[in-house]
Amino acid sequence: MHDHLLSLLIWLPIAAGIVVLLLGERHIGAGRWLSLIASLAALALCVPLVMDFNTHTAAYQFIESAPWIPRFHASYALGVDGISMPLIVLTALMTVPVVIAAWNVISKRPAQYYAAFLIMEGLMVGVFSATDALLFYFFWEAMLIPMFLIIGIWGGPRRVYATIKFFLYTFLGSVFMLAALIYMYVKSGSYSIASFQSLPLTLTEQRWIFAAFMLAFAVKVPMWPVHTWLPDAHVEAPTGGSVILAAIMLKMGGYGFLRFSLPIVPDACRQLDTLVITLSLIAVIYIGFVALVQQDMKKLIAYSSIAHMGFVTLGAFLVYAIVRSTGATQGAGMGMDGAMVQMISHGLISGALFLCVGVLYDRMHSRQIADYGGVINTMPVFAGFMVLFALANTGLPGTSGFVGEFLVILASFKASFWYAALAAVTLILGAAYTLWLVKRVVFGPVANDHVAHLSDLNGREFLILGALALAVLMLGIWPEPLLKIMEPSIQHLVAQAAATKIPV
Repeated sequence: MHDHLLSLLIWLPIAAGIVVLLLGERHIGAGRWLSLIASLAALALCVPLVMDFNTHTAAYQFIESAPWIPRFHASYALGVDGISMPLIVLTALMTVPVVIAAWNVISKRPAQYYAAFLIMEGLMVGVFSATDALLFYFFWEAMLIPMFLIIGIWGGPRRVYATIKFFLYTFLGSVFMLAALIYMYVKSGSYSIASFQSLPLTLTEQRWIFAAFMLAFAVKVPMWPVHTWLPDAHVEAPTGGSVILAAIMLKMGGYGFLRFSLPIVPDACRQLDTLVITLSLIAVIYIGFVALVQQDMKKLIAYSSIAHMGFVTLGAFLVYAIVRSTGATQGAGMGMDGAMVQMISHGLISGALFLCVGVLYDRMHSRQIADYGGVINTMPVFAGFMVLFALANTGLPGTSGFVGEFLVILASFKASFWYAALAAVTLILGAAYTLWLVKRVVFGPVANDHVAHLSDLNGREFLILGALALAVLMLGIWPEPLLKIMEPSIQHLVAQAAATKIPV
């Protein structure tokens, strides 16, 4: 089974999604159970992926390879390392609560809803496991279609506007990436990502390729100023769409920087790292202020996601600033460690917060903060979970939100005091907008009759939020297993990033 473990993780959910689609609305009971079984099976397949993963090597593991398009030297090539494996596990983990959360909530075309998420799960795993650039691009673009349908069919009143904006931003950015991949294929004669990493590119070539990658990955993160599609997409998306969008899809931009930009064009990254760091710090600070004035809970959490993802891009590109400041590569990977932990942590926390908003919306059909107040009086168990996830979002020690931000800020100090000072502003802003949200929604007297008649969590909702709360606390208290998995790959990436590629 290990020989085809990654293929099973990709194609099992896709096959199950097609079957659910064929069962249709007449057999939706069977479709729901099949969706749950398939998502749990994919999560179960991650157990041997983690248990048999060798934490002492940066080489790809669980390798699969077969001819795909021989004429273009493109292969169906899969493999995982310490950077991609945690993201695959996160993808499988977050799909399960999305399926459970929709159990009695989605009444409009439920079979198509479940099928879209299962197919998207397989495609997202494909993005993280592809070691052939053309295969990566296939999964990267194909993944847009299910999310386009999820927002466009099950979204809010402005869903058409949000879907078109989401699709145009992400697709147009990806076109430039495709042009860069084709250029490197012409030079190397292969679409293997490893062959791209060993190409002797001039500085001019690297700059153009960096710009192409930057457009694709910055939109996906999203970085300021190409972030405006995300709040619209979140507000209009159904709860499950917001969870997957925040927990997984945004991480693909950060993964792209680590997998493509840093190792393929290190000289351009070294020259332009200040640009990326500046844009990241703007996202951390400016977007934090924007989040403070939001009246819609989903929009506030969406802007919070942009600010937190700014830590990912900041941590990823601090390696060059640290080398310049200290003159050594020792400790230069701390920012990348922080970026990776931040991606996993943010996936858990943002997904949980959007599920909390979904719980309230299912009961009152409103996301406006002003419509709530005193929820703790009628939903004490729910309030406990929401407060926990909100505190994790502020970076409270003991939660996963603290680990990633702490590592990035510590790495920022190694690079520059001012980087660290500006990055630390997010701790204040994050606490301000998150705790103000909790104060207005959860605490205080019961605001109105609607809040007075709210019912607390049912067993299904408690199971979902309880599992995510456990994951957030475990990663916050004991991050060592995750850091151990990542360490060889991060150190290899630091060595690649520090090495020059300009031909002498």
